[in-house]
Amino acid sequence: MKAFFNQIFDYNFYCNKKIIDQCIAMETVSEETISLFSCILNTHHIWNSRILKVAPTYTLKQIHSVKEWGDIHYENQRSSFEITSNADDFEDRIDYENSEGRLFTNTLQDMLFHIINFSTQHRGKIEVDFNKIGVDPLILDFALYKR
Repeated sequence: MKAFFNQIFDYNFYCNKKIIDQCIAMETVSEETISLFSCILNTHHIWNSRILKVAPTYTLKQIHSVKEWGDIHYENQRSSFEITSNADDFEDRIDYENSEGRLFTNTLQDMLFHIINFSTQHRGKIEVDFNKIGVDPLILDFALYKR
């Protein structure tokens, strides 16, 4: 399981980095894309914080400038690799509070998968936004990544 999550987080890092690079190269980035990518960063950070049982630095709807994305993304990745590298059992259950203060319990595996799935969903929305303004789609297929 460790190897799987390390690989999938590496792929997630690669995909997000491609979007960061694309946005840095653009003259202007839409508010929609900025909001969506900020949400990717914030959600990843918040779930890492829940797993590590530390208070998050960012809030769910906090907006980050494009120039901040790379550093936040790198830190999220570093924290996720710390989590996966130190995990003894991915079926361990972790108690946490959601953004509304309600208590929940999920397995480590489910929480890590949620980070990846959430990022994928939002990258798809960013690609739709790119398409609206005529930006060529990024090739982010896992099979191509593995080649």
